[in-house]
Amino acid sequence: MLWIKALHIVFVASWFAGLFYLPRIFVNLAMVAPGSEAERARLLLMARKLLRFTTLLALPALGLGLWLWLVYGIGRGPGNGWMHAKLAVVLLAVGYHHACSVLLRKLAAGTSRRSHGWFRWFNEVPVLLLLVAVVLVVVKPF
Repeated sequence: MLWIKALHIVFVASWFAGLFYLPRIFVNLAMVAPGSEAERARLLLMARKLLRFTTLLALPALGLGLWLWLVYGIGRGPGNGWMHAKLAVVLLAVGYHHACSVLLRKLAAGTSRRSHGWFRWFNEVPVLLLLVAVVLVVVKPF
């Protein structure tokens, strides 16, 4: 079980590293000067590759977490309300990941009307999600 936990933590950390950096590329895309097609193309390429890689990291993170929950029973039973809250955070993280893919499609199509300031705030969401998830798992407040 400890190997599964260790791998889960590594993949979650790696997944979130991608979620931390991808919106930062969106900030840069929103700041590209009109006519800077080479810079825009380079940033879009970086964002697409990072999204693909981040998605590949999310799958084992989610799968291993599911394994810990279903096979080893972590977080099941009475007194494990923290797990329900953590699962809600996981769903929010998956939703955020999906939102990143939607935003990337809009940025690539040139239909995004979001400012670089908006993307800077959007970039803070995964930090809060990870903070809440870690506190729930370590502190188990309820």
